[in-house]
Amino acid sequence: MKVVLFCGGMGTRLRDYSDRIPKPLVEVGSRPILWHLMKYYAHFGHKEFILCLGHGAHAIKEFFLKYDQCQSSDFVLTEGGKKVTMLDRDIQDWKITFVDTGLHSNVGERLRSVREHLEGDELFLANYADALCDLDLTAYIESFRKRNKVGCFISVPAPHTFHIVHSDTEQHATKLELVTRSPIRINGGFFVFRSELFEYLHPGEELVIEPFQRLMANRQLLAVPHAGFWRNMDTFKDKMELDDLLTHGRGPWQMWQKH
Repeated sequence: MKVVLFCGGMGTRLRDYSDRIPKPLVEVGSRPILWHLMKYYAHFGHKEFILCLGHGAHAIKEFFLKYDQCQSSDFVLTEGGKKVTMLDRDIQDWKITFVDTGLHSNVGERLRSVREHLEGDELFLANYADALCDLDLTAYIESFRKRNKVGCFISVPAPHTFHIVHSDTEQHATKLELVTRSPIRINGGFFVFRSELFEYLHPGEELVIEPFQRLMANRQLLAVPHAGFWRNMDTFKDKMELDDLLTHGRGPWQMWQKH
């Protein structure tokens, strides 16, 4: 199944990094978050990727054109460095399509721009390319197939440390509730779509605004609760937290690693 990754955003809340490199190339540990996400999908057998490029397109192309396998795989070095024998490989069986979808396009426009690359596909996957997760993708997709809907995404607890404030009519604070402990859930991405989605997506529209409103009105959009690990990389603090998980062991999203 093809995986559409939206890689063209500005990443304004990661400005210190995204001024120099696009957000998908900001590293978690020693590899870009985009690489981690693609490894996750490949682990479940989905190795055909369509990258919707915009801001930083050249840098993303250069990363893969000059990809250094030795940075992510074990190898044996012999003959004084003249011979390198890889013990493992990761992207050799990936197919990656790079599409310039516009510098200032929204997600809906980027998706419409790659429609021709999805011709003939009943289902396809899509992601914002800035979050990592331990979702059982195979079970998730199979459940979606059985429901016969047009689209779905995971809903996750709001990942912030802010407090929700409750007060009475006289402005007395009555309760402070951590957002993460409240029933509030947000769109966590990890989309699965049927090709019929394009009937709901009109030119210039943002994916989760007008098209999703139409899907919801027709009861064709599922929000699937995910109780496991999910973390987006929106700020420098988010990046540091993901780095810390790798520092202390295997990241929960690294389902391709041997236990």
